[in-house]
Amino acid sequence: MGKKDWKNTLSGVFDLIGEVLAVVYVVVFALLLIDAQWPFLSNVDWLYAVFKGIWMYGAFVIAAVVGLEAMVKRNFLLFLIFAALLAVCIIFIFFPGTYESLLNFLPSK
Repeated sequence: MGKKDWKNTLSGVFDLIGEVLAVVYVVVFALLLIDAQWPFLSNVDWLYAVFKGIWMYGAFVIAAVVGLEAMVKRNFLLFLIFAALLAVCIIFIFFPGTYESLLNFLPSK
């Protein structure tokens, strides 16, 4: 298995994952819009919370998967840069105090 075969296989995997996630995201978004007019999900708290979580983070996850699909076709340096930027985004999203701690390291005027 050559280098190109490995990249094409991994790109295909990310492509399939991205397609499935995009369909799930659109279905969840549509159900939440319908629920805003005719409440039916709001009656099941845990399901509503799951759908709101998918709605909140779904677009970011899809962008990450599509970005990984694009970067796996490029050279390794671009893949590493994208992965590092993705890691920074994830850290700042899930650990917001990290951003404030990072700003405390910078000298103030």
